[in-house]
Amino acid sequence: MSFLRLLLSIAAGVWLLAAAHAASPVVLTVEGSIEGNGPRDFTIAELEAIGVTAVTTSTPWHDKVVTFEGVLLSDLLQRVGSKGTMIEGVALNNFYAEIPVSDLAAYGVLLAFKADGAYLGVRDKGPLFVIYPFDRFPELRNELFYSRSIWQLRRIKLK
Repeated sequence: MSFLRLLLSIAAGVWLLAAAHAASPVVLTVEGSIEGNGPRDFTIAELEAIGVTAVTTSTPWHDKVVTFEGVLLSDLLQRVGSKGTMIEGVALNNFYAEIPVSDLAAYGVLLAFKADGAYLGVRDKGPLFVIYPFDRFPELRNELFYSRSIWQLRRIKLK
């Protein structure tokens, strides 16, 4: 009888994991000049699985220094097999900005999903927020780089 319980426990665990994965919303679609057929969708868990990096910096949108956690955009682009030189990022409200792929290696640009340990909600500029390390590179403190810091990012198109 204990073998049957073990099998039932395993089956229930697999079902719960599958249900949890199915319930995870897609927060990012990557399309354009990438490997494979069609766009690639990502949940927060799938982004976390790429590898989490932290960046501590001040921003014009926060009253204090914040520690952001997320995936390096360069790692995400490597995961999808990027062939582009320019990112067109589109936010939930259809705001868009272009980010040169060269910025990613030069500055370690982060696609943040947490701020000070808490997941970013839409009211907190999330669920995804492009973060440049402004304190590490003071030359980034200008309107050009602020405009590339897309909050509520929903879609990336590689060109």
